[in-house]
Amino acid sequence: MTGLFNVKSVEETWEVAKAFAKDLKPGDVVCLEGDLGAGKTTFTQGLAAALGVSGRVTSPTFCIVQEHQGEKLLVHMDLYRLHSEEDVEAIGWEDYLSRGAVMVVEWPERAGSLIPPEAYHVVFRYGEGEEGRHITVFN
Repeated sequence: MTGLFNVKSVEETWEVAKAFAKDLKPGDVVCLEGDLGAGKTTFTQGLAAALGVSGRVTSPTFCIVQEHQGEKLLVHMDLYRLHSEEDVEAIGWEDYLSRGAVMVVEWPERAGSLIPPEAYHVVFRYGEGEEGRHITVFN
């Protein structure tokens, strides 16, 4: 699923994420890009719900990586505090891929060449109103 989606609420963001989740397969990398508070974690919550994850999904800002088991293993990474590809490798990048995780990555530029060319990119921009967002999905 690719395209531009204009959403006006958290619920609409979840609906876009749920539709997107239908195409995901083990080993896929999803790069989330956007300003703080733009909707990256909200989108990940929708993905998690679609993948059968139960429990709370929060931003891994301070712990860097969170694993969520559902129908597929969902690994949510926030690379903001890392500085190089070597740092990213040290937190288990290859291990997660070999386990077939769907990897959702915030601040993907920190991973450099580790991001596969076939990775999905989801870009968030502020839209109208408090919860309005423009979500662009491509790969």
